Amino acid sequence: MNSEKAETAKPSADGIISAVKRAAPRGIPPVEKWDPPFCGDLDMRIARDGTWFYLGTPIGRKPLVKLFSSILKKEGDDYFLVTPVEKVGITVEDAPFVAVDFSVEGEGKDTTITFSTHVGDTATAGPDHAMRIVRDPETGEPSPYINIRRNLDALIDRKSFYRLVDIGVAHQVEGEDWFGVWSEGVFFPFIPVSELK
Repeated sequence: MNSEKAETAKPSADGIISAVKRAAPRGIPPVEKWDPPFCGDLDMRIARDGTWFYLGTPIGRKPLVKLFSSILKKEGDDYFLVTPVEKVGITVEDAPFVAVDFSVEGEGKDTTITFSTHVGDTATAGPDHAMRIVRDPETGEPSPYINIRRNLDALIDRKSFYRLVDIGVAHQVEGEDWFGVWSEGVFFPFIPVSELK
């Protein structure tokens, strides 16, 4: 009599897709309310430029990328795809999203800046969606980010950052003059005015 051990099913992209479609057929699923068991890591990676890879191959179908992006969750420094029944780890090289454009309304302290990402999310910089700049300690090169949702950030692409610089102004922060932008009544400092060339 043969006795076979039941093997635990390995997580797969297809299994995740089908679970998400069942749980949340429309919109952004409430992943913050889901707390399934960790099922292992998936060979999925988001490159710094926002390209998603599965098993080393770029995922070319935009609706599929959008679906996966809707179930992203960050815990500490780790990223997961989450469904009601499973949680799998993925690799994110920098930020999971890339902000590829923005629109501006108003001016001065009444400015409103709304970003859009490569997967179709939008977020208006302000109290609920902070912008931040991380500067490379060696080169001083800035990497600008905006929070999109659920502590998930988007790297603001270079062309958009240059456009932000064009609308930047000087403002005093804690006794020091900073160059940055206003949005929804919040000033986001980029660089001390004393360091501007």
